[in-house]
Amino acid sequence: MFESLGNLIAYQWLGLSPDSHVGAAVQFFVMDVTKIFVLLVVVIYIMGLLRALLSPEKVREFVRGKPKWLARTLAILLGAVTPFCSCSSVPLFIGFVEAGIPLGVTFSFLIASPMINEVAAVILVGLLGWKLAALYILSGLVVAYVGGMIMERFRPERWVEEYVWKIHMGEMQRAEPDASLAGRHRYAWHEVKEIVGRIWKWVIIGIAVGALFHGFVPETWVSEHLGGKDNWWSVPAAVLLGVPLYSNATGVIPIAEAMLGKGVALGTVLALMMSIAALSLPEMLILRKVIKWPALALYASVLAVAFTLVGWGFNLIS
Repeated sequence: MFESLGNLIAYQWLGLSPDSHVGAAVQFFVMDVTKIFVLLVVVIYIMGLLRALLSPEKVREFVRGKPKWLARTLAILLGAVTPFCSCSSVPLFIGFVEAGIPLGVTFSFLIASPMINEVAAVILVGLLGWKLAALYILSGLVVAYVGGMIMERFRPERWVEEYVWKIHMGEMQRAEPDASLAGRHRYAWHEVKEIVGRIWKWVIIGIAVGALFHGFVPETWVSEHLGGKDNWWSVPAAVLLGVPLYSNATGVIPIAEAMLGKGVALGTVLALMMSIAALSLPEMLILRKVIKWPALALYASVLAVAFTLVGWGFNLIS
């Protein structure tokens, strides 16, 4: 349906040629804009109905007091199914610290939360297939688990800003959520408006970049420079490229779709997706509010190395 709509607008209404660069780019843009926004609204609304009673405070309570291995696993899984992005990192970090949750577990949550979410998973399945979606999610879970363990080895408590230890968020009184069907509908629709309103421009930018790549970058150039496992430098280059960009896992999927369609190596694409979602400069600046520069540098280094290793590994096996 979405491909037919793209063909209708690009080739019939606008009269563009399917063999032209502009025609291919416009068809890709129309197809992905309609497909991704339909999926966004439907998936966010359904998950909002199921998630209406899941607050940051309840996420914190799920993790508090558990054995460390279980706490880390729960934190990662909750990070993967909660809508919190990098803009929520500061209050969540403070809440976890105040609850006495180990910082290694907290960092595992902070890695998983922006990088993995159910909306991105559904869109990945719809655009790129379930195999790539499973590879991306599995890689993200492993990076979050191992990354948190490595951070814990360096005793990051000494690099937490002093004011964080003095805040007591648990003492704040919060209204009980409305558990009725009407209340859950209001919550779900608010989630749709809030999340789509926050990320729509990044999704549009991602689709536009993907469309330009799809329409104008020659396949011969891609296969020569980005397509093979012998181009070892393409993976660290992809990780570095993701740092100045700002998007979430959903916004970068159209770029990944176009890159894979042109023959870019799978590991290179996965490394770029992870870097944009979890290692972007805005994410680092937000975290700087609660942790000092040494912890921030360690956090960024652990993720950069992990994403590079993931990319190299998938380039070898694919």
